[in-house]
Amino acid sequence: MNIALIIAGGVGARMHQDIPKQFITVNERPVIIYTLEAFERHPEIDAIAVVCIEGWEHVLSAYAKQFNITKLKMIVPGGKNGQDSIRNGVYALEKEYAADDFVLIHDAIRPMVSAEIISDCIRVAKQYGNAITVIPCAEAMLETDDSSVATGVFPRDRLKRTQTPQAFRIGDICDLHRRALEAGITNSVASCTLKMEMGEPVYFSAGSEKNIKLTTVEDIDIFKALLIAKKSDWLK
Repeated sequence: MNIALIIAGGVGARMHQDIPKQFITVNERPVIIYTLEAFERHPEIDAIAVVCIEGWEHVLSAYAKQFNITKLKMIVPGGKNGQDSIRNGVYALEKEYAADDFVLIHDAIRPMVSAEIISDCIRVAKQYGNAITVIPCAEAMLETDDSSVATGVFPRDRLKRTQTPQAFRIGDICDLHRRALEAGITNSVASCTLKMEMGEPVYFSAGSEKNIKLTTVEDIDIFKALLIAKKSDWLK
């Protein structure tokens, strides 16, 4: 089985809004619903679980019913940081699903994830045991010591920009989190960085520049533009 684990445990401080950014409404739909619909529609996704910010669980349930997200099977409390939230989610899945089932961990605030991205993530994970969605680094990358002046250039062909989903066998990712806690690693920024901090390889699947993460108000404007472009693609 393939289970999507949507991480919606953050408050979105950088968005400077009164509600968590995953619940901001865009074109009469909450951001998280766009994300859930992408996995709801995908034929290889069997179930969806959400790690939800405290106090918003009932709101999420109501939205899921309103927008017919039938694959949503579980809502899990968020943690004090991203690593905590993901650990809460995968531990909950471990109790309900087999160790060899795959979990696709995805940011709730990446609502433009495509079917192609999800499919390639599953393909690579089945082949290698894990899959990290990435895109090439197209910009010149400068090094700095003080954020004011460049001290060098880092070759961009050696860099990848990570996105989500990031897929793992449930047993493997749960074991990774247990060993990370024993090693004192408590605030790794992503599942892929946690795996690498523990000395284990990760494998790449194909992402997209359109698979944006909504972090600032400007990102909401980009998201709205992408939605318009997507609608235009449907015209005949």
